[in-house]
Amino acid sequence: MLTVAVYNLKGGVGKTSAAVNLAFLAARDGYRTILWDLDPQGGATYLLRGRPKVKGGARALIGKAGRLEQRIRGTEFDNLDLLPADRSYRAMDLVLDRTPHSTRRLGDQLRPLAGRYDLALLDCPPSASLVSQAALRAARLVLVPVIPATLSWRTLEQVMGLVRELKAPRPALLPFLSLVDRRRRLHREVAEELRAGLPSLARAAIPISSAVEQMGPRRSPMHAFAASTPAAHAYQDLWAEVRELSAPGHGATAASLPGG
Repeated sequence: MLTVAVYNLKGGVGKTSAAVNLAFLAARDGYRTILWDLDPQGGATYLLRGRPKVKGGARALIGKAGRLEQRIRGTEFDNLDLLPADRSYRAMDLVLDRTPHSTRRLGDQLRPLAGRYDLALLDCPPSASLVSQAALRAARLVLVPVIPATLSWRTLEQVMGLVRELKAPRPALLPFLSLVDRRRRLHREVAEELRAGLPSLARAAIPISSAVEQMGPRRSPMHAFAASTPAAHAYQDLWAEVRELSAPGHGATAASLPGG
């Protein structure tokens, strides 16, 4: 099972939209996919029409005796399951802090699901926290949405720093441009600077789009209602790059996904 974290220290950068759309695309391609909504705001849970409630809360989920299997919920989409958010996730750092080997806990909890799923997507909270550290350590690939704005470099460098602090093996990083408005000169200039200075930047770039915004009122991945839009095609391109990184022999994964 490949574990992919979608993470940025900053909120409002398209993190949850990317997690939900990529999960949908993976499931549509036949990958047995689970999306774990680790963000107490519960955006991914809402978009997939889930109930933001976990029996027993964070303590029951990741405590010493916690098990994920009993708390998985199906969605209306084939091959796509959800581990929903819960308001108690706001205190998940405290639960992890009281758990032995805290930064390994999320990965340890996911490991028994490897025979059931091909792909686990983690929608991480936008913060530098123990939860984030545990999610990054559990992942083999970290997707980092970056808005082409002045502070993008700084935020991305901070994420890179957090990954460098992890013990080996460290996850691979795939930053990608998000909410790009090509009409804005600043966006064009910063995007060009990022591409020139960051060889690992994804080829795909997600444009700002009303179709993405419609995911909220429709409570659905955009490919279920706007599959022909430029933003939908951009997410498909990003998913193709994730699959490319999962190919046999690439260091980003512990094992190849089917069809990778």
